[in-house]
Parts: sequence; structure tokens; C-alpha cells
Amino acid sequence: MNLPEHRPKQYLFEGPNGKPYSASSVRKILKRSVKNANIYKTVRPHTLRHSFATHLLENGTNLRYIQTLLGHSSAKTTEIYTHVTTKVLDDVKSPLDLMV
Repeated sequence: MNLPEHRPKQYLFEGPNGKPYSASSVRKILKRSVKNANIYKTVRPHTLRHSFATHLLENGTNLRYIQTLLGHSSAKTTEIYTHVTTKVLDDVKSPLDLMV
């Protein structure tokens, strides 16, 4: 099924008029998209937020920046994403490894 491409300007789920969709509309859109993609896991709007933060972390984005993007007032809240992924740990270079 080929749908017309829409590039939102301000909101991830944005109507043609530039206004955000209601929460119930977002849930319906997501439910339909998950079904069409043959995803069998439970996916909710918060899952997208969690995935966004995890991917940022895995791509090396500083945790402080992720905290700001997510609007967390406490770094402790953002630190939950460090428990989700170990990919970043694999890329950490020990200062001892850098010694010649």
C-alpha cells in the first residue's frame, strides 16, 4: 500500500493542517501501523519515545542531551535507558588501552 509521504513540521503525529492529532487518534494510527507491519509485540505511543531515546544513546548521544530532549528534570529518570542497551559499553575505550 503506497501512501502519500507527509513530513511533519512540529509534531510527530501532525494533521495536514499542522495541528497535533489527539491522543486517541495517535493510538489508532499506531495500532494500524503495527498491524500493517506484522509486529506482534505490544506497542504504545510511549514505546516510540523509549525507542527514540535508546537509539540516540546507542548512536553515542550524550545522556545529558537525551535528558533535555525528553524533558526529564532528573538525570536519574534518563539513566533507565543505560540499562536497556549495552551497545554503548562495547564502544567505550579504556584509557589503559590507549597507552603505547
